[in-house]
Amino acid sequence: MASRTTPALIQARQWGRIEVFPSAVAAIAGHAAMRCYGISGMAGRGLRDGFAELLRRENVDKGVDVVQLDDALDIDVYVIVQYGIRISEVAHNLQETVKFEVERSVNVPVHKVNVNVQGVREEPR
Repeated sequence: MASRTTPALIQARQWGRIEVFPSAVAAIAGHAAMRCYGISGMAGRGLRDGFAELLRRENVDKGVDVVQLDDALDIDVYVIVQYGIRISEVAHNLQETVKFEVERSVNVPVHKVNVNVQGVREEPR
């Protein structure tokens, strides 16, 4: 199971060091996920009474786990998808988007992005 106490990503530079905490990476991944087509929202990890908890926009990082490996990151995202959309296509798009945004933002390779679909939601018309 992923731990939220993973130490900060530290990169030494000519003028000093840069620290990026896992919660910042989780926020980047969560906001990237929310912009993906077919994603209704981020979900809290685990189910409560068999139902997924839809997170508010300001808490999207709580639907993401980030684990630092030796030279890369493993990211788990927990989402709720829109009803009637092909889940496999949404998940693949989500993986690519999160990987791109995190690598672009923190300049650390992403080893894998695991998508955990916690529920399906019909959007109001």
